[in-house]
Amino acid sequence: MFGNLKKKLKGFFDKAGKEAETEEVEEEVLVEEEIEEIKEDTKKKPKEKKKKSKKDAEEEVEEEKKTEDSKAEKPRKKRSILKKITRRHISEKSLDSILWELELALLENDVAKEVTERITEDTKERLLETDLKKGETAEKAITSALKAAIENTLEVGDLDIIEKIREKEGGPTLILFVGFNGSGKTMTIGKFAQVLQNKGISVLMAAGDTFRAAAIEQLDVHAKALKVPIVKQQRGSDAAAVIYDAVEHAKAKGIDVVLGDTAGRSHADLNLMDELKKVVRVNNPDITIFVGDSLTGNDAAEQAKSFNEAVGIDASVLTKADCDVKGGACISISHMTEKPIIYLGTGQGYEDIEEFNPDWLVEKVFE
Repeated sequence: MFGNLKKKLKGFFDKAGKEAETEEVEEEVLVEEEIEEIKEDTKKKPKEKKKKSKKDAEEEVEEEKKTEDSKAEKPRKKRSILKKITRRHISEKSLDSILWELELALLENDVAKEVTERITEDTKERLLETDLKKGETAEKAITSALKAAIENTLEVGDLDIIEKIREKEGGPTLILFVGFNGSGKTMTIGKFAQVLQNKGISVLMAAGDTFRAAAIEQLDVHAKALKVPIVKQQRGSDAAAVIYDAVEHAKAKGIDVVLGDTAGRSHADLNLMDELKKVVRVNNPDITIFVGDSLTGNDAAEQAKSFNEAVGIDASVLTKADCDVKGGACISISHMTEKPIIYLGTGQGYEDIEEFNPDWLVEKVFE
């Protein structure tokens, strides 16, 4: 997974380590140091001992105590001096050339342009603001800065679907799946059904893709294989009505979740997008999930952004992630939609679905 991206980044790090020029900067800083006081010999000749009264003895002890307290409270003297320190960092001149190579590596692996620019700029700022540690190489510093920049790009919050389902009261949770043709929505619905069943959550499928008879048949196959009820109508039916009927049926039967399929469509097809808006308006889904093909890279991120602008999405699922050698969609999609990736499809079986974790992605890219 992400083999091509890892190869490109490794080449980039090797080259960056050789080309990065470091410079040392001397600075004078003001520091304070304590002054050691020179004590004078204040020994006095011993006085002739006299017999003390009880009162005299008590007064002498009290006087000694005051003297000791005075010594303890007296602050030690300090003085300010100028000291020279040397800082080492990567020069901005060599950094500009190096980061141009980074931009190319990311763009070649389908990372969206706006995301590439953000990651590159973030990496640069981190390197300019941070000095190299003792013994730290430029290559190691660049790797750490880039890793932190990618982690920062992926930080958009998360969505716990299971928790949201269990918190819902007064009817079933409607999860609507949207996306382009061929992105794997129907198979993803089958995988979701199994994930939910394994957690003791009851499921019903709604065949809302009424444009293709094959789509209805395909969802029916998944429903039978997983022993899940399905609400379907004939080809050409009103998709909004099909999903509405499914929700009402689930409510009557006490079913926890409705998984609603929709027809694949391009954001450029205004009629189909209007139909999807109607489905959303009529049924008010609890969760809307964009399903994208990770192999389409930057296109998947652009598609997700368009669907988010049109109907609003809550999260994304990327299919065919096990075949993705570039990783551009995984890195880009969260930033462009400001919504998390929650699952990755990793095969053709119902069990081939994995929860997405941003930390896992970063470790995978940098392993």
